[in-house]
Amino acid sequence: MATAAVAVHTLNTFEDLSGTSTPNSSDNPYDGLIDGSHNDPAQIQARYSTHRATRNAQQKTKLLAPDFSGVTLDPILQRLSDPTIEPGYTDPRHCFVFWARPPQKVKALIADVQQKLLAVAPNLWLMPIDCLHMTALEITHSRTDAEIKSLVETMRPSIPTIVDYTLTHRARLIKPMIGFDAQALALSFVPAAGEALPPGRKKADDKYTYHHLRRDLYTLSKERLKVDSRYVVPSSHLTIGRFITAEDLSSNGKSDPEKMKQLIDKIEEINAWLQAEYWPKEDDTAIKDGGEWIVGQEKGLDCREGTLWYGAGKTVQLGRGF
Repeated sequence: MATAAVAVHTLNTFEDLSGTSTPNSSDNPYDGLIDGSHNDPAQIQARYSTHRATRNAQQKTKLLAPDFSGVTLDPILQRLSDPTIEPGYTDPRHCFVFWARPPQKVKALIADVQQKLLAVAPNLWLMPIDCLHMTALEITHSRTDAEIKSLVETMRPSIPTIVDYTLTHRARLIKPMIGFDAQALALSFVPAAGEALPPGRKKADDKYTYHHLRRDLYTLSKERLKVDSRYVVPSSHLTIGRFITAEDLSSNGKSDPEKMKQLIDKIEEINAWLQAEYWPKEDDTAIKDGGEWIVGQEKGLDCREGTLWYGAGKTVQLGRGF
């Protein structure tokens, strides 16, 4: 008989690794970083960059440590991927979120990155391309279906305004990089700060960053109900893969340090390629397709409810793209 599935997200700690914290003068948790960065997009970008670089360094040290016991397998995803483990199992965690959906050019880049990762981790579970998402705001998570449906009804009058918010508030993200830990891999971006501006966009437009967007979505949602997000750390990422087997990274039933090193070496190789090919150049030439994302391109925000952890769930309302 299968043991009870314990959600791996309960093992996560969401620590802000971006630098010195700034006391928040408002009840909006996103204001602190904006105030601490003097509302300067370059400083906001630096905080996001520092957070992800520091986190990757921490995770590399952890995963390559001699006493590392192995990757953290997702028991719920295991059951959903292989119904023979526990026939009839359903994910009990219902959530309520606003997602940002990546445009086709970003999806194409992620598909390329996923294939590169399979070279060293062929059994990695990959997020389906059409399910890719970035959580712009998590209203709440791990509730019952009835609780979520009640919250959706409370929020419903505000949903049209929120999902279309990116029509007039266009935050730009750049500099894709893979982030990782013992549970999953993600592709992250950082807010732009005037680099390699696309046609029709001015440097002043980048003063409205992705962190400002997150702040505004929080304010708009808080008018209707309590926002119970798991984290407000400076990160803009899309989960692209999860561990559901240790087969790729173990030998004789134990974590294999050499195989783990091969995975991390591959991640660092891909990150070097991303930086060389998809980051802004010093001469400000156009960023290669996939390396830039103006949130709201092609699709507005996706208000979604249900069992969302692996890209599923139901759209309540999808905003208009540009």
